[in-house]
Amino acid sequence: MTTEPSATAAPEWKEWHERRTAAVAAPYGPLALTGTHWLADHPAGRLPGIPGGWREAGDEVVLTAAAGDGLTDGGRPVTGEVALGADTGAPGDSRIAAGGRRLVVLRREGLWAVRDFDPESAARRAFRAIEATEYDAGWTLPGRFRPYAEARSVRVENADGRERGLGLGGEIAFTVDGTEHTLQVAVEADGSLWAVFADTTSGHGSFRFRFLRPAAPAADGTVTVDFNRALLPPCAFADHFICPFPPPGNTLPFAVAAGERSVRTG
Repeated sequence: MTTEPSATAAPEWKEWHERRTAAVAAPYGPLALTGTHWLADHPAGRLPGIPGGWREAGDEVVLTAAAGDGLTDGGRPVTGEVALGADTGAPGDSRIAAGGRRLVVLRREGLWAVRDFDPESAARRAFRAIEATEYDAGWTLPGRFRPYAEARSVRVENADGRERGLGLGGEIAFTVDGTEHTLQVAVEADGSLWAVFADTTSGHGSFRFRFLRPAAPAADGTVTVDFNRALLPPCAFADHFICPFPPPGNTLPFAVAAGERSVRTG
């Protein structure tokens, strides 16, 4: 794999950064999330600030609402009961709405929750920019993916203080200043990779951890490890996401002076 930077790499990074900023600032982007309410924490079925009654029913959630609750399902008023599964699309496409808000049904490890996305959120109004380091070809590194013989799961703390399983399918190896380092990664359905990592800038110039999403490795296992595209996790934009913290071994012993660093508000 060549390490020679492409002449278009820096402009492509700038376009990527602009698209990323637009997606974050979109009406139902991560800045719009104002709450994640676990139904198990509200056995009476009343969720804070959300109309209607919500209860678990095995593999679905049952919403009960009256016309006065102002809820709609696909644009039609909800009156009575409606069975809901987990939403799988973008928040703006969720079935249930309360005026301009979108109520997204979520399931994690067998537990149900409802997320409240509000385009008028304080975080969205205050957002100004994603602070990111300008493109540096030195942080686009050749790497190699080493799959595990069997997928594994580790328990890690999440941003909401709870511990959950994080699935891992292998590791990526790369070299910085002559020393090989590795990051454990999940393998997504399309073959792309996902790492949750920290470094010596975490909490000191950048958010406490970040995500890296390399493209699917080539047939021989080679993969580009581009820290210029290190991402802030969703919980950097709103406190109500449940981002996993880095698994053991995914804290790099050097400063990754590249990628997204923090959220600028004003």
